[in-house]
Amino acid sequence: MADTHDLAAAIRDRDRSALPRAITLVESTRADHREQAQQLLMELMHDVRPAAMHVGITGVPGVGKSTTIEALGMHLIEEGHRVAVLAVDPSSTRTGGSILGDKTRMPKLAVHPDAYIRPSPTSGTLGGVARATRETIVLLEAAGFDVILVETVGVGQSEVAVANMVDTFVFLTLARTGDQLQGIKKGVLELADIVVVNKADGEHAVEAKAAARELSGAIRLIYPRETLWRPPVLTMSAMEGTGLAVLWDTVLKHRQVLTEAGEFDARRNAQQVDWTWSMVRDTVLDRVLNNPEVRKIRAEVERQVRDGELTPTLAAQRILDAAAG
Repeated sequence: MADTHDLAAAIRDRDRSALPRAITLVESTRADHREQAQQLLMELMHDVRPAAMHVGITGVPGVGKSTTIEALGMHLIEEGHRVAVLAVDPSSTRTGGSILGDKTRMPKLAVHPDAYIRPSPTSGTLGGVARATRETIVLLEAAGFDVILVETVGVGQSEVAVANMVDTFVFLTLARTGDQLQGIKKGVLELADIVVVNKADGEHAVEAKAAARELSGAIRLIYPRETLWRPPVLTMSAMEGTGLAVLWDTVLKHRQVLTEAGEFDARRNAQQVDWTWSMVRDTVLDRVLNNPEVRKIRAEVERQVRDGELTPTLAAQRILDAAAG
């Protein structure tokens, strides 16, 4: 691996070959790579762009997330932005590969010189994926990307992880009416800053508007009137390219409202603190799992828990006692 000082300089110079090497470094779990990665991040800390936009995108299955991200990305590039797309895919920790990061999903963005697409890292835990993603955002900003789109599969904690690393969290859904809306988890609506009903075209246009009205009503029940920002519900057709400009204008409006209220910097600062404690948890867990005394008893303790001979709480205490020596 190249000297971190040289690698940092290459990233600043927008060397396309330097970025994947640097990202591979921050994704690695090897101790020597982790040390190099931290040196690199320290070198680039002052290159972080406060004006850069971090936007999270999640959605229900079949919502057209890839189409939306590519259409939005190309729209932003036409507006003069440099766009990066990152994936947070917890399934990649189990399968050893990422579906979300497959560049064939976004063929135009994949080959555009002002775009960069990175698959989800295959770290052993969602925490590891989230850490690598946060650190990759630092690298991308230093490389001159001013819009970072972070997509999630929308499975459980991945939504929370992404919401905790972006400025604006966008939830994509389909034109649904009546009882079908009950299938949308309330927790996702509470995380979302903007809700978008996609595929609002052709025969689905009227249905999409009805779904948007129903969702707006649900959001009014979640957020009190005096809330600083009540998530708007938009309609869009990523396939036809309609509604993209309104979506981005709403992202900018969200940032403006938060900034004027002093909440934008507060949110980013809170995310840094959250990142710190996430790192503490991950590091402590890693040290416990790699402790020689814990390794000796791990299989037996796990067997006792499976067989009902030991409660999980007592098992955890036994493991921690072993780690403490």
